[in-house]
Amino acid sequence: MLSGMHTQAEAAVVDLHGARTSCATCGLHELCLPSGMNADVLARLDGAMRQKRVLGRGSVLYRQGDAARALYVVKAGSVKTYVDSADGDAQVLGFHLASESLGADALAGDVHSCTAEALESTTVCELSYARLEDMAQEAPALRRKLASVLGSEVRSAQDHLVMMGKPQAIKRLALFLHGLSDRHGRLSRDSAELKLTMSRQDIASYLGLVIETVSRLFTRMEEDGVLEVRRKTVRIVRPDRLADLCGVALIPETAPRRQAH
Repeated sequence: MLSGMHTQAEAAVVDLHGARTSCATCGLHELCLPSGMNADVLARLDGAMRQKRVLGRGSVLYRQGDAARALYVVKAGSVKTYVDSADGDAQVLGFHLASESLGADALAGDVHSCTAEALESTTVCELSYARLEDMAQEAPALRRKLASVLGSEVRSAQDHLVMMGKPQAIKRLALFLHGLSDRHGRLSRDSAELKLTMSRQDIASYLGLVIETVSRLFTRMEEDGVLEVRRKTVRIVRPDRLADLCGVALIPETAPRRQAH
């Protein structure tokens, strides 16, 4: 998808001005941007937040080259980010789930360096950069949280680079599924059953592989008893063997999960 083209899907973006859910009462409060802020900062953040922006599947939140406007937090659904190459191919950079932020890429040069597209019906909370700057000058907790958000973006980029550096294709896919399982667990979802809202082509692009390799690896991992694959749903049958493929230590189920900050 080229950055200069506009699709009908973009027209599916809807702003809802009905009932709002405050940051303090949102079920994702402890995981997303407002976490750790006092009541006064939360109230001001509520006033600045443009909730709920709803995108249909395939709708574009912002495009590569668009001027910076806002920081976004996924409230429900999922979003992929990607960059367009000169030959028209798209390189997928990441997948963003509920409670995760996106849009910070524009802070570096006042324009977005990638495109963000909804993978399913998705709701995002939107906070303008101008309001954020004003509030951050007066609220140290918000400054610290924004620094944490930026740090998370850097860490995600580093994790992606580490994954891309693995020469074994199966290790890349295993790391992707293991990471997705951890993120599902933080959302109190079943960490063993993953609904893949992204296409196999998206996964292949993200992992630096071809789609035939990804399909073959899913089949191999299923035959080896690591996974059960039912179309877009993947169940991790042997998390211990998945961890072995990743080369990471498996955290016992009885151990407390680390909360996202």
